[in-house]
Amino acid sequence: MRSVKRRLFSIAGLAAVVLAAPAAPALASPQVNQPAAHPTANVCSQVVKPGMATCFAIRQTDTMQAHLAPNAAPSGYGPADLRSAYSLTSSGSASATVAIVDSNDDPAAESDLASYRSTYGLPACTTANGCFKKVNENGQTSPLPTADSGWAGEISLDVDMVSAICPNCHILLVEASQPSTADLGTAVNTAVSLGAKYVSNSYGGSEDGTENTSDSSYFHHPGVAITASTGDSGYGISYPASSAYVTAVGGTSLNHSGGGTRGWSETAWSGSGSGCSSDVAKPAVQNGVTTNCANRANADVSAVADPNTGVAVYQTYGGSGWAVYGGTSASSPIIASVYALAGTPGASDTPNTYPYAHTGNLYDVTSGSNGSCSVSVLCNSGSGWDGPTGLGTPNGTAAFTAGGGGGPGPVSVSNPGSQSGTVGTATSLTLSASGGTSPYTWTATGLPAGLTLNASTGVISGTPTTAGTSSVTATAKDSANATASASFSWTISPTGGGGGCSGQVLGNAGFETGTTPWTQTSGVISNASAGEAAHSGSYLAWLNGYGSTHTDSLSQSVKIPSGCHASLTFWLHIDTAESGSTAYDKLTVKAGTTTLATYSNVNANTGFAQKTFDVSSLAGQTVTVGFSGTEDSSLQTSFVLDDTALTLS
Repeated sequence: MRSVKRRLFSIAGLAAVVLAAPAAPALASPQVNQPAAHPTANVCSQVVKPGMATCFAIRQTDTMQAHLAPNAAPSGYGPADLRSAYSLTSSGSASATVAIVDSNDDPAAESDLASYRSTYGLPACTTANGCFKKVNENGQTSPLPTADSGWAGEISLDVDMVSAICPNCHILLVEASQPSTADLGTAVNTAVSLGAKYVSNSYGGSEDGTENTSDSSYFHHPGVAITASTGDSGYGISYPASSAYVTAVGGTSLNHSGGGTRGWSETAWSGSGSGCSSDVAKPAVQNGVTTNCANRANADVSAVADPNTGVAVYQTYGGSGWAVYGGTSASSPIIASVYALAGTPGASDTPNTYPYAHTGNLYDVTSGSNGSCSVSVLCNSGSGWDGPTGLGTPNGTAAFTAGGGGGPGPVSVSNPGSQSGTVGTATSLTLSASGGTSPYTWTATGLPAGLTLNASTGVISGTPTTAGTSSVTATAKDSANATASASFSWTISPTGGGGGCSGQVLGNAGFETGTTPWTQTSGVISNASAGEAAHSGSYLAWLNGYGSTHTDSLSQSVKIPSGCHASLTFWLHIDTAESGSTAYDKLTVKAGTTTLATYSNVNANTGFAQKTFDVSSLAGQTVTVGFSGTEDSSLQTSFVLDDTALTLS
């Protein structure tokens, strides 16, 4: 079976032409009622493997304007249009910083931003005057990530939308090294550490079972308004929009309308993402609101995203100047900037609760659909909350203001990470939770034999009786019956000294409980739905398969007690686009410093084959079991592992 080629790539834009901005003062944007759809293109590939994200920017391909006549207005909605549509009057405070988190570098970000702002008569926002700052995911101004023309379009869209909605706000652009959950999440943490109280994320990927861990690691920032796009593919869930701590932002089609006092009308955009999370517990604020979803539901609010009623953006790296953009990549920075206009969030608040306390201060979007679904409200707009548009779009800033909706936030369980123990040796672990309304009641499934959980204190204790690895899920329920869970592995080793040599001692051997205790390069442990079948269960380890120069690795340290016989086994499927008898792409298997085997594209097979190695010579040591895959510059080879085991006897 040929694998799905997994490399995240960008759609190349037109040759960059840096243009001097027109010298005219602020311009009114033209009316953009469009009777027919424009051809459009996603600027980032929408096919990404688990653990990776794509940007959600969409560009009209027939309205790019390399040259404008003097005083001519760009196509697409400009600042005056957007502020009129959403009844925004304040220009914001220079003490407020809106952070934009994206991947890769846009080398023309600052100069393009200057062209956008000067065209519309907005105050200059530059590094020199302290308004604009660009850093890498670790907060450093150098080195910056590799430039990418697709993500450059996303960056141009994001900074232009902050400028349009909150022209006096400072802009912090944080560029992740690559579009992985870990790198983008690190960039979010950096944005908060540098003082941003408003953080926009115009990207997402499929849920893969690690959402609760990522939530606690990257998105749980009380007192910070974090927004995330729900996606551009219609009905279907996306993370981090499904995070318990972000404001999930859907999309609308926005048009000038002569009816009513507003002068604008909106319907749900057909591409707006929505749905019900598989992993993230329902926040308390959605109780009674999203009644047809047992977990976290998207969206919370929305703004313009339809590229056919799109916004004006200036981009030269990967573009040729003015273009019209859309996608929920536009709506996320718009909402983050409305939060900035509304004022500083409460220090302990989760600001995604604010709109639920102020539904009367939103424009309710009551028509339009983003697809077909078994629960109508999740994909069809109507009165009140719905999936594509949430509670509605901004009507001023009141719905995004602290007060009445801060509350304690959703329940969250801290993931304790991989645990270990030894047969016959007492152990103890104290679980912790936050949010919701305490006290919490605890339950757990999958505990190793001999261990018990105290339901009121959250303490797991006891003396393990059986060697092996268990998948444990701990759940906390607050006094309002809201729940949250965390899953982790717990490996119990046999007693050493030659006694009790029995059982399988690798943690998370089948990759079904997240990534711990494995150490991996980004995205190796994947959901089988990404294009390769698992040997068993739903998850596997997928090394390489990019069709470009790349190295992936997967490893875990484990103790082999003295006097034990030890056998390492795993199931391996090799899929390749290479041909012939030359080994271009290779997988090396090691236990400690010992190389057990080397496989290559020459060993490709049509299904999984079990491999077995005697590693008894390593008894009495703690060794690292490792898999390392290397791939040359063309034609993919995928090394797919599942159901590993290190069995003692």
